[in-house]
Amino acid sequence: MSFRTDQSRVVVPFASRRPAAVTPRDQVLDQISAQVSLRPVLIVLHQETSTPGRIGNALRALGYRLDIRRPRFGDALPETLDAHAGAVIFGGPMSANDGDDYVRREIDWIAVPLREQRPFLGICLGAQMLARQLGAEVAPHPQGRVEVGYYPVRPTEAGRALCPGWPARVYHWHGEGFQLPAGADLLAAGDDFPVQAFQFGNAFGLQFHPDVTYAMMHRWTTRGCARMDSPGAQPGHLHFAERAVHDAAERAWLKHFIDGWIARVPSDGSCCRPRNSRHAEFRAGFSFW
Repeated sequence: MSFRTDQSRVVVPFASRRPAAVTPRDQVLDQISAQVSLRPVLIVLHQETSTPGRIGNALRALGYRLDIRRPRFGDALPETLDAHAGAVIFGGPMSANDGDDYVRREIDWIAVPLREQRPFLGICLGAQMLARQLGAEVAPHPQGRVEVGYYPVRPTEAGRALCPGWPARVYHWHGEGFQLPAGADLLAAGDDFPVQAFQFGNAFGLQFHPDVTYAMMHRWTTRGCARMDSPGAQPGHLHFAERAVHDAAERAWLKHFIDGWIARVPSDGSCCRPRNSRHAEFRAGFSFW
């Protein structure tokens, strides 16, 4: 598989949130002002019991309220993100290729944050939906392999420039992958599934699951234990053993990532143009695997 990176593109690092020296009174006033003025973050979930996990915790810690919606169960998505600070579409057991109306509606809706250049983040299924909206293919591994457990990721030069401190291994739970969309920057690569993270303007897709808390891991490895019989999956005990080794680095990286992601604002330059999700435009010579 080959990846094309536009060397002329400048990747702008996430801005530091480190404040200048202020008095305790200034800090209190700033906190009150931020709590009042911050718009909520739109959270899209796909199951009755799903939660935004560690990403939700990180956003709440920054003072953001969460507007949680489940389109699968009839919740509408907004026509604009003017009333929101950003949007996150999380994972689920369904496929971005499924024909269900709510799946197609979510993929089409991603055109809203792309058009308005609002911070958008797709996690696993959400990243695959973003890839489809941008014209890329989503498909299972040709040998039926999955990533269920901890697997290595390799940040690219663009990924390291954007957000340093990438963990060596991150948590996964998926059986499909996607091509790098045309015009996107590859931020991290993997082995069985080469595209692990990418950026398209203010939109980001992560194939892995930095959102998973310890409680979520218990639920997934219990209710989804059948997935651990798939080729490439790790046995359940390794999920927890690897978590003890790699979770601190993944948690620290996620905090830095969320801090920078939610602070992104529309640029004054050209707008990111979403591609028609029904008519994929593939780069010449691009191999999926």
